[in-house]
Amino acid sequence: MKKFLALILGMTMMMSALSGCGQKAAAAAVSTDGSTSMEEVINILGEAFVENNKDVKFTYNPTGSGSGITAVKEGRCDIGLSSRALSEEEKSDGLKGTVLAYDGIAVIVNPENPVTDLTVEQIAKIYTGEITNWKDVGGDDKEIVLIGREAGSGTRDGFESITETKNSCKYRQELTSTGDVITTVSQNPNAVGYASLSAVKDNVKVLMVNGVAPSEDTVKDGSYKVQRPFVLVTMEGKELSKTAQEFFDYITSSKVNDLISSAGVVSAN
Repeated sequence: MKKFLALILGMTMMMSALSGCGQKAAAAAVSTDGSTSMEEVINILGEAFVENNKDVKFTYNPTGSGSGITAVKEGRCDIGLSSRALSEEEKSDGLKGTVLAYDGIAVIVNPENPVTDLTVEQIAKIYTGEITNWKDVGGDDKEIVLIGREAGSGTRDGFESITETKNSCKYRQELTSTGDVITTVSQNPNAVGYASLSAVKDNVKVLMVNGVAPSEDTVKDGSYKVQRPFVLVTMEGKELSKTAQEFFDYITSSKVNDLISSAGVVSAN
């Protein structure tokens, strides 16, 4: 009988230990979900946090701003990532937005395109179909091919809000990621698109807007007009896990300003 009780006690202690380990593993994790434009900056910050907290698992799911916001509402991630400000409706649903950084939205063309500068007004007319040929803005006599992001994209929302073209753009293609937009424009001499400045590579040409080239300095001083916020999304009144809160506090502190700058965006802190 004593042996039997000892066995039961041993099994109970083992199950409790395993349960405790499971709880610890769950607590030592941070999950983020949302904007594809924020991929570089959030991964840099995530890697730095894990470097200082070896037992933490950090994950990023690049689903787009709208999906990231929904994931927070449904409790499927700790922190959502949005490359646009929250709407009043989203705020009324209990969502809270904290600006992490500011990002320039680059207007990009194929490197073969001779156009170097457009005004915000010209960009709006191009995307709404009022200007359809590159010759009308100083380019070759070629039809303009409009490339953009899918509905729900934070980059699209930011671009259309700034250029006042919301629900009026005549896209030839609507793509689901920043990388797809850049690749498509790089392969079409007549294409124009927009993408997060931090994601742009040498395979496309970045245009000046109103005579100002996008850069960290021109985004910071506001002289480059096509810019938007990178937002961390949480639920108002709902506490994050201890680990997620530590991560949130870390990435919104001034100590990561250099890391944020290395991703090509401007820290809000």
